[in-house]
Amino acid sequence: MSDKTPREIISRRNRPAKAALSRDIIVSTALGILQKDGLSGLSLRRVATALDTGAASLYVYLANLDELYSLMLDRALASVMLPEAGNRPWRDRLKKYLVSYLHVLYERQGLAQLAMSTIATGPNSLRMWEVLLGLLKEGGVDDARLVWGVDMLLLYVTAIAAEQSNWRATGQDFGRVGSALATLSAEQFPLVYALFQGGRFSGIGDGDARTQWALDVIIDGIKANHNSF
Repeated sequence: MSDKTPREIISRRNRPAKAALSRDIIVSTALGILQKDGLSGLSLRRVATALDTGAASLYVYLANLDELYSLMLDRALASVMLPEAGNRPWRDRLKKYLVSYLHVLYERQGLAQLAMSTIATGPNSLRMWEVLLGLLKEGGVDDARLVWGVDMLLLYVTAIAAEQSNWRATGQDFGRVGSALATLSAEQFPLVYALFQGGRFSGIGDGDARTQWALDVIIDGIKANHNSF
């Protein structure tokens, strides 16, 4: 008879069961990784590891990483607040809707950068287009300018969100630029010096005011009756 202690055998059946894979779970997991590590930390392999599976398993539900990006963006766009019904002017509702889109992109790390390089075609993205087309049409924009108008508005807001997200990630702000401008030569750069001397530069960094002004400029341009088509 052996004096050795019998080896304890642990059944694999006692391990917690993994959640069944689905496209929904994959997208949710990817958005969690994006929030934690940004776009540079996201890959199919990283998502697969988080789900305790192999990257090849994800291809049952996704064609490639680009499709995952598109699904992630469309999921996030569900949080954009629809314009409130009521008597508010169409322009105010349009701008409020676009600012809500800006906040959605900015509040989740990496999402604005994702939006800059991804075309989402899911229901939430299409809903945004439907809302924006409707508001511009309500404002009297003719059909020839509607699509380009929506595209321009979305491109501007996405770019601003990406810019602000980059500043947040790198810790940059207008302070460093303001310090550089404070040493400008009035003789070499008379217009820049005249505009920014005396601390007037600080107002340029007002993100909300800048965004509202830019949206008004773009909307006015969309509405302008130019024979450009």
